Amino acid sequence: MYSLGIFIYIFLVRLASLFNRKARLLVKGHGETFSRLASASKDSSYIWFHVSSLGEFEQGRVLMEMIKKQNPEQKILLTFFSPSGYTVRKDWNGADIICYMPFDTPRNARRFLDAVNISAAFYVKYDFWPNFIKNLSKRGIRQYCISAIFNPNQLFFKSYGGFYRKMLCRLDHIFVQDQNSKELLAGIGYDKTTIVGDTRCDRVLSIAGQSKELPLIGKFAGDSPLFMAGSSWPADEKVYLPFFETHTDWKLVVAPHELGPSRIKSLLDSLKSRKTVLLSDADEQNIAAADTLVIDCYGILSSIYKYCTVAYIGGGFGVGIHNTLEAAVFGKPVLFGPNNKRFREAQELKSIGAGFQIGSTNELVTIMDKFISDPAYQQKAGQAAAGYVSANAGSSQKILSSVSL
Repeated sequence: MYSLGIFIYIFLVRLASLFNRKARLLVKGHGETFSRLASASKDSSYIWFHVSSLGEFEQGRVLMEMIKKQNPEQKILLTFFSPSGYTVRKDWNGADIICYMPFDTPRNARRFLDAVNISAAFYVKYDFWPNFIKNLSKRGIRQYCISAIFNPNQLFFKSYGGFYRKMLCRLDHIFVQDQNSKELLAGIGYDKTTIVGDTRCDRVLSIAGQSKELPLIGKFAGDSPLFMAGSSWPADEKVYLPFFETHTDWKLVVAPHELGPSRIKSLLDSLKSRKTVLLSDADEQNIAAADTLVIDCYGILSSIYKYCTVAYIGGGFGVGIHNTLEAAVFGKPVLFGPNNKRFREAQELKSIGAGFQIGSTNELVTIMDKFISDPAYQQKAGQAAAGYVSANAGSSQKILSSVSL
């Protein structure tokens, strides 16, 4: 039944590709997977990392880099499920082969494993595929999951989830983020677990240490307080933009999650009351006169956070919040919308007074007014954020020390 469902899914993706860009990218990318795998060295073994998208890639990146540093000759195969991750990182030089993971059919799993000599497999956070896991297990290939986090609503823990429990139990070890995940797994009879936390803390510390100097951003910020909205969606903007209608002394940076022409135009239309410039059009003259900057490129978001006073992380009024730790590592108070319950770091940032859930414009105004009237309160929140990241670092090294590669 599962494999039949995969075949139906493949059909639906191909049908959707006729009118949906993301589906088209997926179909095109899958068509190239096995030709990319054909370049695999027959004389070398590969450590395989599979990630769903860009966020999971960032969680696994430090571990991949550590493996390469420990043994530069070790080959790494990196696969993505989502086009949004693959298209951004398909040219990353930290892996020897980067491609889409083939759809999870029995035949694709066999072809994949026949094409590449895999010595160990790592799944980052989730995105488990039963046919691949079964075939890896049959071949005696070690399988691990890192930065895993589980909740009672997942199929593994339902009375009818036996098929998925059996799949999960084929993994050699699961490195979980928290005690709750460990206990949930123990409840289904799986005890090969270690609590190591979230490898994203290692990644954001690495990013912070290598952050780019951005002179134009620095000139834009000047001595003014700066509100940075990262991975922003239209629903987020409806909440935070009204604040800036009455607080014209604050500078504003908006980095939209999507950068299509229609999205940028819509965002600029919503900012007509402010002096706005696109980063792609910015120079020393116009950026000095602007009070709002729109980031219309990828790759520098994590470096911009160090220039802000307060960070807002988008997605919390829709798909779920994006990466709060990229801002927290720089010692910034972090604001985000209500869809954050699935994100352990958001819950813990809230609990220590470093993260703040915003459900409406009024709630945002309340916390911003508190920061303005009490700078020590804002500073304390930022210090707590940075302290949280530092205290939770080291997961990647713990994992590497626990596995034999």
